[in-house]
Amino acid sequence: MTTDSALQLWQSRLIKHGLDEVQRLAAERPLQPRARRFIFLRHGETAGNAQRIFQPADIPLNSTGHAQARCAAEYLRAHPVARIVASDMLRAWQTAQTAAEIARAPVIAEPRLRERWFGDLIGTSSIDLDWRNEPPNGESLRDFVVRTQHGFCDALESDAYTLVVAHGGPLYVLVFSLGAELLEQHIANATPLLFEYEADAGRWRISNIAPLHLTAEYRATAD
Repeated sequence: MTTDSALQLWQSRLIKHGLDEVQRLAAERPLQPRARRFIFLRHGETAGNAQRIFQPADIPLNSTGHAQARCAAEYLRAHPVARIVASDMLRAWQTAQTAAEIARAPVIAEPRLRERWFGDLIGTSSIDLDWRNEPPNGESLRDFVVRTQHGFCDALESDAYTLVVAHGGPLYVLVFSLGAELLEQHIANATPLLFEYEADAGRWRISNIAPLHLTAEYRATAD
């Protein structure tokens, strides 16, 4: 498969899962964070990721997820992280604590960076997730985007080198709110992403600070 065809396939998947609507809502309120360089880390794998289901708040990392978190944390040694801001959902909190052991930085809980709450869908298959659909007794997409943006505004309103630990949904909101380019290799579990603002070009650049071959087989599930 050529690079162009792979990119077209990825773009079609974004539309299939309703992420074009996430992008539209996020673009209504672009983020202009004080931080011009920070790291984002999605949590490690859970049993829910492996089973492809909508997950409860208290699901922990599985053994693979703990190993992924430790691996990602090792690559933080080359980055002088001064503070860690994390979703307080268990899977993200455990990942942040592992990172803190390496970074020797305090972890600050930020509930607004939690994954979207999928209500009555919790425990059911997420394979055909469409972000445009409103889950019964769950969080509306607009409310999720606005809530998450508020969380990122405060988390990144600092000159201190910050590591943000959260989920796949908030990552989508972050990337789209910054107007950055989202690629498939960005969304896998425990992939440490360096965000840097390129002033000359007026845009954000995202790079994986771990070797791509380490994260290539990690799960890239939606939730």
